[in-house]
Amino acid sequence: MLCSTALAAPAPAADDTAAQIVAHAGDHRLIVLGEYHGTAETPLLVADLMARYSRDNTAVRLALELPMSENVALARYLRSDGDADARRALRASPFWVVKDDQHDGRRSRDMLALIEAVRTLRAQGRDVGVAGYDEETGTATSSDQRDAAMAAHLRQQFNALPASARMLVLTGNVHAMRTRPADAPPEMQQRTMASYLLDLPLYSVRLEALRGHFWGCAQPCRARPLTRRAPRAAKEDAGADRQYDLWIWMPVLSVGTLTDR
Repeated sequence: MLCSTALAAPAPAADDTAAQIVAHAGDHRLIVLGEYHGTAETPLLVADLMARYSRDNTAVRLALELPMSENVALARYLRSDGDADARRALRASPFWVVKDDQHDGRRSRDMLALIEAVRTLRAQGRDVGVAGYDEETGTATSSDQRDAAMAAHLRQQFNALPASARMLVLTGNVHAMRTRPADAPPEMQQRTMASYLLDLPLYSVRLEALRGHFWGCAQPCRARPLTRRAPRAAKEDAGADRQYDLWIWMPVLSVGTLTDR
């Protein structure tokens, strides 16, 4: 029976998160993954999804919360053989060179490994790519302006794809919200990135975990614990005012390896 309440699915096995997302997302071509930044497990999950979706040479593009200015370096790296010189060139921009309390979790060796996983798939003949969609650091005057700009960049990138292609978007979990929560604090932006894209075949997934840590920057930036939860099934929501189409709980999250020495 269809209704606006959340629909529960069978609980996934520990290594089956990607399969659950693929099953629930179905034919949606714009899959937005709302993450906790700075974990080791989420980049592995996204690499798994890229491999699954690109089978049979289906075109898949990965959009990362990196400045648009990184796209030249990303494209160059995908064309390289991934050697030490190519890796150094990829990490040469100011975006990757931050330390300590300036490190917001989007920069990690785990994220670099995700980019390398896309390069490897491409070298194997898969039709895959990766690009950033964020504003330059410090250019947006407000979170609302930044979300609107990110949405505009994603729309442009998505509309440039072939009709059968799929795009995976990795972003912070607030950016991935379809609607602003009714009880959101006043300082939270009025519009989220995903809310600007609801006319597209968008499917928003909240990546949660039963336990563990992530890297958060609520002054200062540091490892922050998740609330420990009992095992639970993936939860799909069909309500008109839903924040996400799917909530899914990974077994555990741990802080990734930050890129600074």
